[in-house]
Amino acid sequence: MAGLKGRDILSLVELSSREIDLILKRASIFSRHKRVPQQLKGRTVALIFQKPSTRTRVSFETAVAHLGGHPIYLSWNEMQLGRGETISDTAKVLDRYVDAIMARVYSHDDLLVLAENADAPVVNGLSDKHHPCQILADLLTLTQYKKRLKGLKLAYVGDGNNVCNSLLIGCAKTGVNIAVARPLGYGPDPEAVKHAEEAAAISGASISIVEDPEEAVKTADAIYTDTFVSMGMEREKETRLSTFIPKYQVNRGLLSQAKPGAIFLHCLPAHRGEEVTEDVIDGPQSAVWDEAENRLHTARGLLSLIL
Repeated sequence: MAGLKGRDILSLVELSSREIDLILKRASIFSRHKRVPQQLKGRTVALIFQKPSTRTRVSFETAVAHLGGHPIYLSWNEMQLGRGETISDTAKVLDRYVDAIMARVYSHDDLLVLAENADAPVVNGLSDKHHPCQILADLLTLTQYKKRLKGLKLAYVGDGNNVCNSLLIGCAKTGVNIAVARPLGYGPDPEAVKHAEEAAAISGASISIVEDPEEAVKTADAIYTDTFVSMGMEREKETRLSTFIPKYQVNRGLLSQAKPGAIFLHCLPAHRGEEVTEDVIDGPQSAVWDEAENRLHTARGLLSLIL
C-alpha cells in the first residue's frame, strides 16, 4: 500500500485504524505460511539496540531474512554512538547505507531525532514511551483467539508503562474497550491517554483507568500484564514490588473475575511470582507463546508494507 511506504512507525498514533488493520491482515496471512514473498530482496535493515532484547531482536532479524533482506545488528555501545557521536550524525550516515532502521532505545526523544535525520523509515522497537510492535502482535493474538477486535474488552493490570501507553492507543483505534488498573502515580502517560480518548471517540471504544484490578477485569475477554520493574528501574525495585504485590498480581483468583474463556497476555519477559503466578502463565488460558510468535508475523507484515 503506497500510504505506508517509507513511513516511520514510532508509536501507533501515526497509524489510522485502517492502516493497523492492513498490517494485521498482512501479518495474519504470513502467519499461515512459512514461505513469504521476497519483498526485501536486495534491501538492508539496520537493527540498533541500546537495550537488551530477545523477542525484538530475533523477530526482526528473522523477519528481514524471511523477506529476502539482510539484517545488520548494531549494539549502541559497539557503534560510535557509544563514543559520543551524535544520533543525528549516525542517522545521516546510516541513511546512506540501509533501507530501513529499527531501534530499541531508552529515550523516545532519541528515536525522534533518529527519524528526523534519516529519510529511511524508522521503526520503534521499544522506547520509554511506546512499544508499537508489541501491541500489533497483541492485537493479532486477540483476533486469532476471539475472531474480532471491535467490542472486545481488554484489562491491563499493573504498571502504566510504555506497553500500557501503546495498548491504550492500539485498542482505542481498533474498537477494543480497555480498562487499566494501576496504583495512583504509576501512569499511564497523560499524552497517551489523550491520544487514546481521541481515537476512542471515533471508534466507539471505551477507556477507563482505575485503581481496583477486580473492577478492571470484570467482563474482560483478555487480561494483560507486564513486569512491575522495567529495565532502568532496578533502584525502585523494592518500592515497586511492595506497591504492586499482591493487589496487582494476576493470579487464578483475579483471572476468575474475567469472562469464562478469557485469555492471559504478557509481552515477556515475565517475572514469575511477581506480576503473574506460574499457574496463570502456564495455564490453559495463557496465550503468551502465540503472542510471542506473533512478534515475528507482525514484523514481517510491517516491513513488507513500509519497504
